[in-house]
Formats: sequence, structure tokens, C-alpha cells
Amino acid sequence: MIKNRVKELVLFGLGLSLLSCSHSVEKVHLIGEAQGTYYSIIYFDNLERNLKVDIDSILDAFDQSVSIYQPQSIVSKANRNEEVELDEWFLDNFYEAIRIADLTDGAMDITIGPLANAWGFGTFGQPDKIDPALIDSLKQLVDYRGVSVKENHLLKKDPRMQLNFNAIAQGNSVDVLGKYFSSLGIDNYLIDVGGELLAKGEKPNHEKWIVGIEKPSEESDDERELQQTFELENCALATSGNYRKYYEIDGVRYAHSLDPKSGYPVVHSLLSVSVLAKTCTDADAFATAFMVMGMEKALAFIEQYPEIQAYFIYFDKQSGLQTQMSDGFMDALKSE
Repeated sequence: MIKNRVKELVLFGLGLSLLSCSHSVEKVHLIGEAQGTYYSIIYFDNLERNLKVDIDSILDAFDQSVSIYQPQSIVSKANRNEEVELDEWFLDNFYEAIRIADLTDGAMDITIGPLANAWGFGTFGQPDKIDPALIDSLKQLVDYRGVSVKENHLLKKDPRMQLNFNAIAQGNSVDVLGKYFSSLGIDNYLIDVGGELLAKGEKPNHEKWIVGIEKPSEESDDERELQQTFELENCALATSGNYRKYYEIDGVRYAHSLDPKSGYPVVHSLLSVSVLAKTCTDADAFATAFMVMGMEKALAFIEQYPEIQAYFIYFDKQSGLQTQMSDGFMDALKSE
């Protein structure tokens, strides 16, 4: 949902040149722009339908519900305390975000809005300086337990509270498109919206979808390079990382992963985390939460909730760039 951004850690959908076969099902590959980033969608349809107009329409309407970068969106109106009725997309993002916030002890908190704006990762631009007093005061407005829904209207404990769905909405939009394809009887597809991926079925020649995780770079504009590739089957994969979305003030680098409790960007050795889940909504939100929690706490969480698996890239002072997978990561890639 971030204007003019490319997802800080892009997962590339590979295998775009597919071998021809005797099946009557044809490949359709659609590319476009949405939510300030790209989308790339491959699907197989025996009716050879080109669904680009419908997909663009769905993504545009989705933004009008949950994008903070659309001034007249439902979430923007709710943030301004205007009278607005919440729609199905808003409610789904809201309730899923509250559920994940409960599970992660607030590591992913949609009331991060005021802090994100202050740090330059919301609707405002980069600040000229960091004001600790301001950060401390805004931190008091961040608490997902202070917002609720009643009769399709948002209630706030403090009217200054603001929602920011950036940590969950892009993944949720992928699930929305997946449900759309399923409603049309299209069961073999790979949806990629800004690096958030959902894979269903397989190619007609029974090959799996091949996707990759990007290797962290030194600078935000460095050429992209793959760290690892995988076969993805009937699950979602999303990544969060700190090395492409940041800015510097007086030689200090501030990354976009904000800790809702401290009010400051996280500082640890974890560079990126890629999460596997049944839905892209979960994958997106837990990737953000794990970046805040750090690798040790994230791995402990996964032991309790094995339906979520993750691949971590971190920096070790002695050994340099390192990777670690949760125990079930490889098995989860080929879910039933």
C-alpha cells in the first residue's frame, strides 16, 4: 500500500517461460501496477480469459477500503474520525490484524499509524530530525486493544489513534485475488503482488511453481540477487526486511520495522524473514511481527504454532551473512 514503493524484499516468481505441452489449458500471464508496486500473475485457464481489467478493478477498489495513501479510502476517513461504514475488506484486515497482534503480544500492531508517520514511513515524508519527546508521546497512542468495531463502525479509545494496514493489507489483497480465481474455477495460479506470493495447484506439465528469496543488499538501490529458490505448492510466502526501506539522518540509518512498544525502529542482526503460511494475509503479517520479535523469539513462536514456518537471513559479525530455517520450513513448502 506504500506509494511509489517496490516491496523492500521482493520474492520473484520464476519459471515464466513454461514448456509447451499437449494440454488444452492455456497459460495467461498478466503484469500491471497496483498499490505503489507491481503485480505479476500467471494462471492456466481452458477458456483463455484475460482478467486484467477485473484484477485492476478489484485492486483499485481494495485500495479505496484499506489504503492510507488514498485520502478518501475508508481507513483514511476513519483515521480522521469521519463517519464512515466499514466494508468487508476493512473488517477482514482489521479482525485478522487483531488476531495476529494477540498471538504476537502486539509485535504487529495496526495502531502504529502515528509512529509510522512520525518516522517517515506513513503518509508523511522523511523527517528532518528525530524528536524523542514526540516519539514518546505518540507511543502512548499505539495499542491495538484500544480500537474495536461496533455495528460496522470503528471505535477508538483515543480519537488521535490511527490505523495503518501496511503490514497486512498487501498480503490480504493477494488472498482476495486468489478467492476471485477460485470463484471462476481457476485452480492453478501464482499471484505475486509486490513480492507477496500465493501459489495454488501446478503447471499443466505437473511442474511446481518456482519462487525465490532475495539476498539482502548493502544499499537500497543495489542490483537484486537471489539468495535461495524453492518449489511453492498450495501455500503463501511473504517477506519482510529492513535493508531496502530506510533513510539516514546524520549518519544513522533508520529502518522501517518499528517496535510498537519502544516506538523506535528495531535494532538486531535479523535482515529479513520469509514466512510460509496457508494464507498470504498471515504470511505478510507474521513476517512483520517476526522482524520486530527477532529470530530467537520468532523460532520459539513457531514451535507453538507450526502452521507458520519461516526462513531467516541474518548477519553474524564473525561469519557474515547467515541463514536459518525453522524446522518445518522445507516440509511446509509442499503442503497438501
